[in-house]
Amino acid sequence: MAGPGGDMQWCFSQVKGAIDDDVAEEIVSANCKSAEMLRHHTPFWASGTPTSTKAPHCNLVAHCVSAPVGNKGPSECAWTSDIISTVEFNHTGELLATGDKGGRVVIFQQEVENKNLPQFRSEYNVYSTFQSHEPEFDYLKSLEIEEKINKIRWLPQKNAAQFLLSTNDKTIKLWKISERDKRPEGYNLKEEDGRYRDRNSITALRVPVLIPMDLMVEASPRRVFANAHTYHINSVSVNSDYETYLSADDLRINLWNLEITDRSFNIVDIKPANMEELTEVITAAEFHPHQCNTFVYSSSKGTIRLCDMRISALCDKHSKLFEEPENPSNRSFFSEIISSISDVKFSHNGRYVMTRDYLSVKIWDLNMENRPVETYQVHEYLRSKLCSLYENDCIFDKFECCWNGNDSVVMTGSYNNFFRMFDRGQRRDATLEASRENSKPLQVLKPRKVCTGGKRKKDEISVDSLDFNKKILHTAWHPQDNIIAVATINNLYIFQDKVN
Repeated sequence: MAGPGGDMQWCFSQVKGAIDDDVAEEIVSANCKSAEMLRHHTPFWASGTPTSTKAPHCNLVAHCVSAPVGNKGPSECAWTSDIISTVEFNHTGELLATGDKGGRVVIFQQEVENKNLPQFRSEYNVYSTFQSHEPEFDYLKSLEIEEKINKIRWLPQKNAAQFLLSTNDKTIKLWKISERDKRPEGYNLKEEDGRYRDRNSITALRVPVLIPMDLMVEASPRRVFANAHTYHINSVSVNSDYETYLSADDLRINLWNLEITDRSFNIVDIKPANMEELTEVITAAEFHPHQCNTFVYSSSKGTIRLCDMRISALCDKHSKLFEEPENPSNRSFFSEIISSISDVKFSHNGRYVMTRDYLSVKIWDLNMENRPVETYQVHEYLRSKLCSLYENDCIFDKFECCWNGNDSVVMTGSYNNFFRMFDRGQRRDATLEASRENSKPLQVLKPRKVCTGGKRKKDEISVDSLDFNKKILHTAWHPQDNIIAVATINNLYIFQDKVN
């Protein structure tokens, strides 16, 4: 795949969260006996001592694996709660948030490499870890509500603190992330340990002072948005007015004000009067990056609907419908399943919409509804394997996709810990692998190729040898730099270009 300076390559530069396999298995074996510990332990991928190596200057646009965070393989004994379920950069790229099935949020901060040159940054280190959601039980419906974090969305920074939205299946929370390096001392009405003083013993007034202390990062819930979704929440998107956001479940989309928690407005409702007539569900939704009245949502039928909130309060009637007619030659029992859209993303300029279905990534121009302007096959070689993928439920995997900072390259995940990149301008693509075997400092990742039949070359891997338990579902791209994050089960890899 071509970049500004030639072929884009990737190499390893840093590792975090290194835990010896035998030690980790002993820890897991000991702690799995306690359900409370299982929920609140520090995840493998947020622990360990980071190592730093600076990548030398290179004429090629090369990228480095900045960090695989955690190193427990999917076949090894590891906590299910450690599985990463979402990855998201903030608007500047300085912070990277991850959520997992245990309801935890781990935030990584990009360190300044040289204080005199703050524009030069190096590795991401753990900044804050907190428990966002707890498991709950709905007694009216006899339904367990998982603590798994489905989505994380950052709000633009307006002061010294950072804010983010995190959601599980039912409840959305607004978190404030703030730093504190001073503590007050010298209260009049209470002692230093917090106990209140006897007022009769107070003979003089003191002026409280701020005493320096070690830096402490605090995460506090500022708002809790609950009881608005009957079905599982699959999407959260912050509006460009930064006052409202939407949340979507299988059948409805709600509009919230960030300051109001006790009510929301239902803007899309596709639930039929008779549930037996249900033919499709909402799979993803997102606001337009610049037009606060416009949003899109995708469905399990492979359609994308563009809605304008200026037309009516309830946007059941879409403004535009993006749908590609199915090729009759590809029609099969699995057609409806693989056409379901798992992710939808606006480009940064707002002109295009990218969608990901099971086998491909499609780019749609908002001015053309009848077909996508670009289609990229992610793993077409799996079309002959759909029957076995259906039997092991892999066909229902939901892959995410993302744009780079200038919308020239798109990225998405695949199986065998492969991830795919497509250069829109050069019409070139690359298949790369995130694995611990390629974790040597500055080691350039070689493009991988999958052999579908015939004689297999030395560097190729047979389609029959692919490991479907190893998959990259969640990806994120730094909004300004060539830095990406990909999650492989309970490992987080960060890649950055060698030139920078």
